Amino acid sequence: MLENEINPEKAVLVGVISQDQTREQVYEYLAELEFLAKTAGVEPVRNFTQNVAYANSRTYVGSGKLEEINKFIKEHEISLVIFDDELTPTQLRNIENVLSVKVLDRTNLILDIFAQRARTAHAKTQVELAQYQYLLPRLTRMWTHLERQRGGIGMRGPGESQIETDRRIILEKIAKLKEDLKSIDKQMYQQRKNRAQMVRVALVGYTNVGKSTIMNLLSKSEVLAEDKLFATLDTTVRKVVLNNLPFLLSDTVGFIRKLPHKLVESFKSTLDEARESDIIIHVVDVAHKSFQDQIIVVEETLQDLKISDKPVLMVFNKTDSFSFVKQDEDDLSPKQKQNYSLDELKNTYFAKTSSPCVFISATEKDNVVEFKEILFEMVKKMHFERYPYNTI
Repeated sequence: MLENEINPEKAVLVGVISQDQTREQVYEYLAELEFLAKTAGVEPVRNFTQNVAYANSRTYVGSGKLEEINKFIKEHEISLVIFDDELTPTQLRNIENVLSVKVLDRTNLILDIFAQRARTAHAKTQVELAQYQYLLPRLTRMWTHLERQRGGIGMRGPGESQIETDRRIILEKIAKLKEDLKSIDKQMYQQRKNRAQMVRVALVGYTNVGKSTIMNLLSKSEVLAEDKLFATLDTTVRKVVLNNLPFLLSDTVGFIRKLPHKLVESFKSTLDEARESDIIIHVVDVAHKSFQDQIIVVEETLQDLKISDKPVLMVFNKTDSFSFVKQDEDDLSPKQKQNYSLDELKNTYFAKTSSPCVFISATEKDNVVEFKEILFEMVKKMHFERYPYNTI
């Protein structure tokens, strides 16, 4: 249990409906932000949205909306406001000046979850590096906050010099952490090299799609699997045997939308197991209303990692939670995603994808036999390509 789950902070969430984000997308992003907040141990109380062409460069939302938020947080004793996009140092400073409460953005919230969930030296180092990279351009905002607390008089000169001192310290820490990561990566590479004689399979997918549940199902292990975003941060590797054929299965950190580039860079080495694998199992939460968008996020990340050319098995998980909304016969509008039955989706994806695919429920163990059979055939093919004279 996370420390602040006993007495959770109350928060409001804020997003903008702009020309880059439709109303439907913003509501969905805010629902994901709400899930992230709950994962961090925060209690979301209300969402605020505003229709704008672009997010306000000074305060993200307009002054009227900011005053509306300010009135609400004072009336309901809210101590935290979370914004759905990454805020600039100027936006953070201006918003805090108006609201006088703690302000976080999506990036900061994700970093907080990562920091709480990191267990190994590798993950902790990656998190610390990402935190310092996020902190560096925001030092001025931190010191203006201190000046306000201390009255400001006599603090400006020392404050500026202190900022420069802190900036140098943080840059040194970033350089050291990068060196530490290189050293850890070399050790992990050697470990992976020692396992190279076995076929390697990597589970990838959007966060909270059930990768760890599938890992437990196949390897009969007890990897943490819970209904929270980023339940798995450290890569886990287990030996699996199907029909007397052994292979290595790795579970990796989940992907998510709107993740800043620097954060992705910090965690790329976490995905080395996927990068150096022979087969990718792309797990999809078929019960999620935007699973197709999540597929795109994962595929784009795999392309960034230059591993999109590997054999892929698409596993549509959580069929037990799939809900189908039957379209009214008199409704002549184009069919929406929620109006496709599971059978229609199966036929669509079996026909559409060049990769093998299977629909399962890992928790209920529905159609797991077919899943194992397909995976076994893919591993066997890879095994015989590598060791043509071996027998199983």
